[in-house]
Amino acid sequence: MSIIKNDFEKMNISKIKKAKNNKKLTVITAYDALFAKLFEEIADMILVGDSLNMSFAGRPDTLSATLEQMIYHTNAVCTGAPRAFVILDMPFGTYINKDIALTNAVKVYSQTNAAAIKIEGGEDKADIIKHLTSNSIAVMGHIGLMPQYVRSEGGYKVRGKTKEDEEQLIRDAIAVEKAGAFAIVVEGVMSDVAKKITEAVNIPIIGIGAGNVTDGQVLVWSDMLGFFEEFKPKFVRHYLNGAKLVKEAVNQYRSDVQDSSFPAKEEEY
Repeated sequence: MSIIKNDFEKMNISKIKKAKNNKKLTVITAYDALFAKLFEEIADMILVGDSLNMSFAGRPDTLSATLEQMIYHTNAVCTGAPRAFVILDMPFGTYINKDIALTNAVKVYSQTNAAAIKIEGGEDKADIIKHLTSNSIAVMGHIGLMPQYVRSEGGYKVRGKTKEDEEQLIRDAIAVEKAGAFAIVVEGVMSDVAKKITEAVNIPIIGIGAGNVTDGQVLVWSDMLGFFEEFKPKFVRHYLNGAKLVKEAVNQYRSDVQDSSFPAKEEEY
């Protein structure tokens, strides 16, 4: 298996849309320059997710993330991966109406090199998405289980279990597409429903916890690489036992310090 894509080329909106039914898209989160650089030539898109406040700040949900935080981390990611298609996850409260959404989106574009923003919501946010895309802001939608709705929904609940919810999700996807979004994240949705959503629109559907029937997948890097130990969501596959490897390395470092084998002669000036 090749580690680095030999055919790497910078993604853009047109290429992302053309991937529909032609190529499965790989999306991964990043929050800093170091990891963004590692992912740049492998992932099709890098999402600077508001999940950073859960993964790295220890918060119980994403709602405390601020626009200033997201801009800071997006700038770090864009510095580390200047050729990547980087998406900034608009945090809770930054797009509550059309004017506030546009003001904040313009701030993102003027202060970062992000290629696009992502916002949560379906039919209820279609007018906001339309206002943004009509003003030259590239928008990725997000429907299904929406982390920013966790308190109003009473927790993280899998969507699409009833016929009514299935129909609503399809309406959501169609509305978001009509509003001008170039792609949609579908999270925490029954796989048979995710398939219907994917078939209902002409833009790529990026799944997370929605089976393999979508046009691509997105994962939080610390989940995928096994750094988050508290629990493993059903939809996550560990491609590395990161936490174990780091602990082993740090333990070895401590041992080498204690027995004076580090630094060695070749590591001295």
